[in-house]
Amino acid sequence: MGEITISGISTRDARFTLKPGEGADSVHSNPQYSYAVTLLHTDKGITGVGLTFTLGDGNDLVCKAIEALAVPLVGREIEELMSEFGKVWRSIADHPRYRWLGPHKGVVHLALASITNACFDLWAKARGVPLWKLLLDLSPEEVADLLDLGYLEDVLTREDVIAILEENARTRPERESILQTGYPGYDTSVGWFHYSDERLRENVRRSVAAGFKAMKLKIGSENSERDIRRAKIVREEAGDDALIMLDCNQKWSLPQAVRDILSLASMNPFWIEEPTHPDDVAAHQTLRRAVYPIKIALGEHVPNRVIFKNYFQAQAVDICQPDALRLGGISEFITVSLMARKFGVTVVPHVGDMGQIHQHLALFNHIALGHEALFLEYIPHLREYFVYPAIVENGVYRVPQEPGSSSDLK
Repeated sequence: MGEITISGISTRDARFTLKPGEGADSVHSNPQYSYAVTLLHTDKGITGVGLTFTLGDGNDLVCKAIEALAVPLVGREIEELMSEFGKVWRSIADHPRYRWLGPHKGVVHLALASITNACFDLWAKARGVPLWKLLLDLSPEEVADLLDLGYLEDVLTREDVIAILEENARTRPERESILQTGYPGYDTSVGWFHYSDERLRENVRRSVAAGFKAMKLKIGSENSERDIRRAKIVREEAGDDALIMLDCNQKWSLPQAVRDILSLASMNPFWIEEPTHPDDVAAHQTLRRAVYPIKIALGEHVPNRVIFKNYFQAQAVDICQPDALRLGGISEFITVSLMARKFGVTVVPHVGDMGQIHQHLALFNHIALGHEALFLEYIPHLREYFVYPAIVENGVYRVPQEPGSSSDLK
């Protein structure tokens, strides 16, 4: 198709009302799943689509930030842009005036996520391949050029990135079979916080019948006995072999987290997710030691690679859950995944995109970085709004084949 140049930028404030009870947790009630969408228009008629996720209110603010921050992309040819994307990413993240509103968090960083994801989507569409294939076809040096490793020099250098990719390239053929079998999923929608016990039982049975071997329950009730009762319901219906995750969504203080996690130990949770405030690295470090061997998972509200670095250094997390719609997009997601690989921490992405983009990134993490193909979160609530919705059959994500990052909305 030849050179493809970005000719203009627009945004879309896309908000979707959920059915009663869907998406609710112990902190976020009555959510409206929403995307601040970046649209990169080109001289060849191809459009790059980028997503970042909110719960509705404030989505318009993110769109305004996208319009301000994306201006330098106009006139850039996509291959030339992506050849030095790490530098471009840093220049946007460190805008001399907007940076004050972060830095590297909040509205401006969500805007950067949407912009970044649109660049990757356009790049894959320009090459006519799905995002996972584009990423897997890159050389270690080309991957390194996509990343901003600033503030990570003490734990992850460019040389480290290249070494990790080269080392795992030797065993890569052993992991490429996942392109035929698909990537395992887990059902995160069986146990939204306000579902009745009867609805919970029905959902678990339905999930098991659909082939899922892992699922998640929302906890964090004012009365911990409710959490214990509902966790036991999921265990009874799913069986002893199922992996069951419990998600508190930041509700507890540290003392309450210790007490309530230990009270839930008898139902054998696979992990406890977001037990307390996501900025409190020291609390998670203390908690992890207190409840061992129960695993601590977190990441959907960790805004940048530096805080993830602190979690890894403090040995405060077992399961890392980066989200390319919360971090500064696909580039920073890859950076965090590389750090996690170096520190030996398992990565299971959070999917604010409903798994659309992360189905590509999970394949890259497994095949190129050697991360375990444990499973990927699956939330079906927005499937009808995507042009190419993620396909999950018998509990397994099927490998997408369409060019791009699967982000196009109807």
